[in-house]
Amino acid sequence: MLHVLRRFRLQLIVLATVTVSFISYSFVDEYFEVSKQLDIFSTLYREVNLHYVDRTDPGKLMKTGIDAMLETLDPYTTFIPESDIEDYRFMTTGQYGGIGALVRQKGDYVVISEPYEGFPAQKNDLRAGDELIDIDGKSLKGKRTDEVSRLLKGAPGTSFKLTIRREGLSTPLEKQVVRAEIKVKCVPYYTVLKDSIGYIKLTGFTDQATIEVAAALKSMKEKLPLKGLILDLRGNPGGLLQEAVNISNLFLPRGEDIVSTKGRMQEMDKTYKAVAPPMDDQVPLAVLVNSGSASASEIVSGSLQDLDRAVIIGQRTYGKGLVQTTRPLSYNSQLKVTTAKYYIPSGRCIQALDYSNRNDDGSVGKIPDSLMHEFKTKGGRTVLDGGGILPDIKTDTRKYSNITSSLITKNIVFDFATRYRTLHDSVPVAAAFELSEKDWTDFLAFLKNKEYEYSTKSEKSLDEMKKNAVEENYFNTIEKEYLALKEKLVDDKQSDLEKNKVEILQVLEEEIITRYYFQTGRTAAGLDHDQEVLTARDVLLQNDRYRSILSGVSVLQK
Repeated sequence: MLHVLRRFRLQLIVLATVTVSFISYSFVDEYFEVSKQLDIFSTLYREVNLHYVDRTDPGKLMKTGIDAMLETLDPYTTFIPESDIEDYRFMTTGQYGGIGALVRQKGDYVVISEPYEGFPAQKNDLRAGDELIDIDGKSLKGKRTDEVSRLLKGAPGTSFKLTIRREGLSTPLEKQVVRAEIKVKCVPYYTVLKDSIGYIKLTGFTDQATIEVAAALKSMKEKLPLKGLILDLRGNPGGLLQEAVNISNLFLPRGEDIVSTKGRMQEMDKTYKAVAPPMDDQVPLAVLVNSGSASASEIVSGSLQDLDRAVIIGQRTYGKGLVQTTRPLSYNSQLKVTTAKYYIPSGRCIQALDYSNRNDDGSVGKIPDSLMHEFKTKGGRTVLDGGGILPDIKTDTRKYSNITSSLITKNIVFDFATRYRTLHDSVPVAAAFELSEKDWTDFLAFLKNKEYEYSTKSEKSLDEMKKNAVEENYFNTIEKEYLALKEKLVDDKQSDLEKNKVEILQVLEEEIITRYYFQTGRTAAGLDHDQEVLTARDVLLQNDRYRSILSGVSVLQK
């Protein structure tokens, strides 16, 4: 017996020694490979800078190399140089030093597209549509949006002279603008809809998101008991993981698992639970999502779906199940690197793209539906992984007609709203604002001499038919009919304005109301004809239907 034990101990010692030797060898081998490649890179970089025929920009050359290297991993692993730290800080905190306005390119100049309410741009009466001509006498003609944006940003309290050109004025205006700390709200709008249904629009997950959602919920509940709540996460690209956990916790009992992270490093394996008492774990809840809802938005919607706490309405979400952390680098730069994947309570990961298995051409394909796996919610409903959050009630994406899309993309809606703001000092509150027949007539007159050509599917099919007929030598026999049909389609397009009058008026009203009531006004103006909001309200008011969805009686729609 003693002999057997000694032999067994010897085997354990040998096995342990082999294992340690293998790990040590593996570590040394990997370390050598890293050291070798760094040496090759540094010598190559030195030789290129010394001997290339033209003078190089060392910083730009290195940045290009770093970016190209990281692009082979995933889109979220990025290098953040010191010059971009302010932009990164804005993404995580919603704060930056500047004037508080969105800008966009228009011809040779950059224009204000939307000032934020309560900040220097709005306080100095900078309006959407204003062309930015120069800053402190330095011309802005030909500069890109990012270049102008950097000039507008700076330390709070610093000032500059801005020259603008405004629609309807013959001479430029000069503004002395003092920069301030800009704090963009994550909850730009909330309200109680009719039938006592609360509505909260959440646009991001910065470090104040939970505080803002909680304050909105508290304010609405103090006014009257809510029959239901709509949390709108459409177009919300995500943000801080902890904020997603905290916001989920507002509606979930203490102790529930909300999300887990798993990475290559053991310290990345964590489980995040609801650790605080909920604000309300009983109010019927609907969450609106679409293809622009990503990351933290998917943690919230996915955990609430997995725990049968909310009905999810809209379209399939983006499918970003990757977690990033920042690592400090030299010279005040940082690396934002993917360190883990996150898993919601059912155990599924919603990452849609597998960056570790690229195609031969370097592209990344989505996980096909046939390879998705089934998981179960807390109550036994079937949910799927591998492609974002699939809504319980699927709605169609809002699609504009060809003519409305053309009017938007060619800035005609934007330009008309700019003109309207110049001619009207004020309008009724957002929810009550409507354009009149005279306004519609003015819009039709405004369109004269404006370019907003577009091709219909019918025209494209007709052109394809002509191309094939020419190639097959049939066109001469059908040319007369072809021209008649072409002319008929042109006549129909001329009537598209009247056919799509209601839709065009809605788009115009939303853009115009933004000029007076900013983002709050845009959201409020669109609620009355927002089909997903209307669907959510109906579901929340139909208690039997709401309960049946959460109990798994309804079929999950793909």
